Amino acid sequence: MRKFLGWVTLSLVIVLVMAACAPQAAAPAPAAPAADSGAAAADAAPAGEPIRIAIIMPSSTTLKAVQAELGGEEAMQISFTENMFNVADAAVAIRDYATDGNDIVIAHGTQYGNAMFDVAAEFPETTFAWGTAVDTGADKGLTNVFAYEAKAQEGGYVNGVIAALMNQSGVIGVVGPVEAGDAKLYIDGFVAGVLATKPETQVNVSYTGSFGDTALAAEAANTHVKAGADTLTGSAQQVVGAIGVAAENQVYWFGTQSNQSSLAPEYVVANQVYDWTGVVKDMLALRQEGTLGGKAYVLTLSDGLNIVFNDQVSVPDDVKAAAQAAIDGIKDGMIVPLP
Repeated sequence: MRKFLGWVTLSLVIVLVMAACAPQAAAPAPAAPAADSGAAAADAAPAGEPIRIAIIMPSSTTLKAVQAELGGEEAMQISFTENMFNVADAAVAIRDYATDGNDIVIAHGTQYGNAMFDVAAEFPETTFAWGTAVDTGADKGLTNVFAYEAKAQEGGYVNGVIAALMNQSGVIGVVGPVEAGDAKLYIDGFVAGVLATKPETQVNVSYTGSFGDTALAAEAANTHVKAGADTLTGSAQQVVGAIGVAAENQVYWFGTQSNQSSLAPEYVVANQVYDWTGVVKDMLALRQEGTLGGKAYVLTLSDGLNIVFNDQVSVPDDVKAAAQAAIDGIKDGMIVPLP
């Protein structure tokens, strides 16, 4: 179940080609943006024994960029468990990593929250982190839990603006996983961006009910193409199947969470990319100072969310200008993707 991570660039992720799962019932703690992490985060190199970090997630992730900054494996050791779609199995992995003496245990996926909180209460000297959420477990008396989330609706809105302007058929298809978490935020923001730009556009949204079933995602994408869509987007690790359909049918794709351009270089137009590096570095700095948890981080277009165009797809200058105007409007508060 456990492996040493040998490839990465950790933005904590997250190639997530995604995750973002079911929300928890606990009341969220106040969120603080990663921007206030301070200079200490940049100098957060652990002294003495290497800090040990373990991560549990449904899909591959990376922490190597931070590891390299801190001095390599002598400063940070990384273990991970992937393909954790079964919450019971994830709970075992979380407990195993804590028992094994890892300093920080990251459970990427809100479906893991309840199990993580239970284990965190038993290991008060271990730091735990989870996302995408803002609940640090303060109402449960916990002080050793960090939380993180992305305002995915912001980049979703920008992708929607670009998609509306690139779309020719008047029909756009969206392949969602489970209707929750940052997957839903992204999709709702995307739809809002499309309709704010071209209100007459038909946006067809479908949810497969799965985060990792690539066959279902491909089936949904094919249905959208048959309905006339020449532009597609979607979320979660399932989208590998949908991106394949986009390439086969020569229709545009818009990505989120990671840069998906390499999966269909001629058809992926732009991606909202999450950069969790600052969040992870701040967690390390705080733990080094003796703060084991209690902070929630939020990525925004002002800090941690980036719109990345694929330079192999020709995007008109006026479309790029419209995208930048949307980014600026969201940053200055003139545009609210999800009022």
